[in-house]
Order: sequence, then structure tokens, then C-alpha cells
Amino acid sequence: MEIKGSQFILRNLRRDDAPSLQKHADNPKVPAYLLDRFPSPYSLADAEFFINLKIDEEPVTAFAIEINNEVAGIISLDFREDVYRKSPLMGYWLSEQYWGRGIMPEAVKLVTEYGFNHLDIICIMAFVFGSNPKSMRVLEKAGYTKQGVLKQTVIKGGVVMDEHVYVAYPDANS
Repeated sequence: MEIKGSQFILRNLRRDDAPSLQKHADNPKVPAYLLDRFPSPYSLADAEFFINLKIDEEPVTAFAIEINNEVAGIISLDFREDVYRKSPLMGYWLSEQYWGRGIMPEAVKLVTEYGFNHLDIICIMAFVFGSNPKSMRVLEKAGYTKQGVLKQTVIKGGVVMDEHVYVAYPDANS
């Protein structure tokens, strides 16, 4: 599967992506606003582990963000269980060298459209730490709406902060 953006390609992960994935993910600024499960430092073994988790996934829910023939980021829909089974979470990160170029809002929009067109879902949700206004702006540019703020519900790096809840619905992206 391949989706072309104006400055990038969204595509399935491949085993030979591990070196570029590791190179771009191994920056302490990348996981600053991600869940603690994202390794830091990010080793080649971490890249290989992630690729092996997602490589044969059907349907595809994790996309490499390819720029200049390298995996410069990942964007994915994380499916949950039980009553949340049709409300996946949007997650993404991008190599610092590509920040501020409009890549992420376009990638989020493309993956959101893919989700509504190819997956059995009712909405796509995203949770953003209160200290990350740039990610909030990415979601807003991609058509997501802030639904609320969960006060003092997450802790990252020893700091307790708010979590902002964003949602996209199929009718808003047609």
C-alpha cells in the first residue's frame, strides 16, 4: 500500500527500513511528547522489533513516512478493544529535521481518509499532552476537533499534565 503526499510517501514498513527508522527515531526530542513505551535511546533492535510487529499487518494501520528514500517518521492507527474497538487512536512522529514543513497535517489527513475509507471505524481519536500545542495544531489543520481536556491525567518525565482529546468523524472528511 502506498499513499502519495506532496513531500512524502506513506507506505508499508519493510525490513530494510530499520537503519533509517533507527536514525530518525533516535533523537531525544522525538519521544518528548510520545508514550513512555517509545524507546529512548532508539536502537536498531528497537526498529527491527517495531517493523516485525507491523510488517505483515492486514489491514495496514502503521505507515512509514518516507522522505528522500528514508523512513523519517511513522503514522498509525492504534486499534483498541471492547467498546473502543471502532475508535482507533491516531499516533505519529516525524524526524526533527522535517518539523514545520506541513508534512504531519497532510499525513494525518491522508491516514484519516484511509481509515474512514478502508477500515470499519466510527471515529478516530487522538490524545495530546497539554505541553504540545504544535501537535494540537497538526490535528486541527487535519480536520480534528478538540472534544475536551482531561485535567492532570498523564505524567511524562516526572511532570503531571493535562491531556487534550481530539476526534475526527467520517462525515467531516468527505
